[in-house]
Amino acid sequence: MIQAVVFDWAGTMVDYGCFAPLNVFMEVFRKREIAITLSEARAPMGLLKRDHISEILKMERVAGLWLERYGQLPQETDVDALYADFEPMMLAVVHEYAEPVPGALALVERLRQNGIRIGSTTGYTAEMMAIVTVEAKKRGYAPDHLVTPNDVPAGRPYPWMIYENAAALNVYPMYNVMKVGDTVSDIREGVNAGTWTIGVVLGSSELGMSEAEVEACEPEVLKARVETVTAKFQEEGAHYVIQTIGELDQLIPVINQKLQRGERP
Repeated sequence: MIQAVVFDWAGTMVDYGCFAPLNVFMEVFRKREIAITLSEARAPMGLLKRDHISEILKMERVAGLWLERYGQLPQETDVDALYADFEPMMLAVVHEYAEPVPGALALVERLRQNGIRIGSTTGYTAEMMAIVTVEAKKRGYAPDHLVTPNDVPAGRPYPWMIYENAAALNVYPMYNVMKVGDTVSDIREGVNAGTWTIGVVLGSSELGMSEAEVEACEPEVLKARVETVTAKFQEEGAHYVIQTIGELDQLIPVINQKLQRGERP
């Protein structure tokens, strides 16, 4: 039976569209006269932020721009320098992006009423999360446990943060856990941990749209975009994909029935 749900933070439970890190990534590269695109900035979302910068620099187009501008391909020292710019900028703005997404608070209340524990993992550092958790709690969201990449040997896609949640919440085996997130790295984290893994589309970094943009989007255009993100999550091994976070608990009886039949993720 499902005993715990481990949620991602930005783009899943807070910060609809996951805009806080996006804007800072764009700015740190702009300062180096490297014009990355929104899609390039978003692609590694969910990773530890230093790893995220490293992945952007590995992209063929970005590496080519760097070579053209600086006469050599990006080095580890460049990753360090970019991250040194990124961290203080992120710490300065992250408090503005802790608003729970629509449906998140009511979902958590329903889960707790059913005795389900609430864990969380993130691509943010412990220092960033020290700010986010305070601001989110003011707005009504406070999971039972949080694990950051600073607490484990490596962040996503490794499963260590989920394992730490399971230990803290006293849940085992891992098939009694659901992992929910809005990025490819979230899906990989859940699959690697052996949990039931669910992708959420609306509000996600993968969709990359604000609430206003979603509401204003032509239905057929939005439908196509949602289908694209859904397919991406499924290709990465997501067991289920939901449109909104508020739909999540509808899956619990479905998964519990599978568990009773002996099925495993």
